[in-house]
Amino acid sequence: MILAKKIGLAVGLLLFALPALGTDLAILHNGFSIPHERREVVGSVTRLYLGAGKDYVDIATAQIERFEKDLSPAIVPAPAPAAAPLTQATSAKPQPLKTQDLKEVINTISDRHQIDPDFISSVIHAESGFNPRAVSPKGAQGLMQLMPGTASKLGVTNAFDPRANVEGGTRYLTELLERYNFDVIKALAAYNAGPHRVQQYGGVPPYYETRTYVARIVRDYNRKKIAERKAAAATAKTARKLPTPKVAAAVKQSALPGVAPQASQ
Repeated sequence: MILAKKIGLAVGLLLFALPALGTDLAILHNGFSIPHERREVVGSVTRLYLGAGKDYVDIATAQIERFEKDLSPAIVPAPAPAAAPLTQATSAKPQPLKTQDLKEVINTISDRHQIDPDFISSVIHAESGFNPRAVSPKGAQGLMQLMPGTASKLGVTNAFDPRANVEGGTRYLTELLERYNFDVIKALAAYNAGPHRVQQYGGVPPYYETRTYVARIVRDYNRKKIAERKAAAATAKTARKLPTPKVAAAVKQSALPGVAPQASQ
């Protein structure tokens, strides 16, 4: 199965393996459970809030079997460096890209690596807010926030070049997905906190920053897929309402009344 199919999951399925500081468990019919702080029903889905913030995931209500209290021991988050606002790089001049051009770059690279372009876009959104000159306090650079050492290993000589950055970041993300047997949650956690932290904690490390990061990408990706499905449904509905065009039948001249063949002179 190609990678695009492996991460092009149904809406709401990406958070099954995500630990959260929840007090309740949503038990699904397929055996998975989702910890959450609170919930509310929105139409045909149940919105599970993952923490005190606004991060949530929508699950089809029909997929939920029951709710239980989360009796598992609470994990005390390890101290993590406080995130500081991204700054602007002053020494490198990126190649400017218009929104449509960046979209085309993402589509081209997604085809090359067989990853859903919406997934790549959601990672870029969380990493840099689509700012090609973003630099983190730790030194991560560009759209997909590549550390200099990682960029060098990936062959990216200019991390502020949007094309090179997205290519390198997507290749690294592909490597992580393959490393964790296409476990999207672990791959995202490793992209944020590093593979050594995922190995240390046997999964998503108990850092609020990392958990929020993973939930943010999942929520953004799910929102794109929901909008995509609604648009497709609306298009199909409109097509069904359009009248069927009438096709005029071709009529031979010899079939017309009152017309006789002319005799040759």
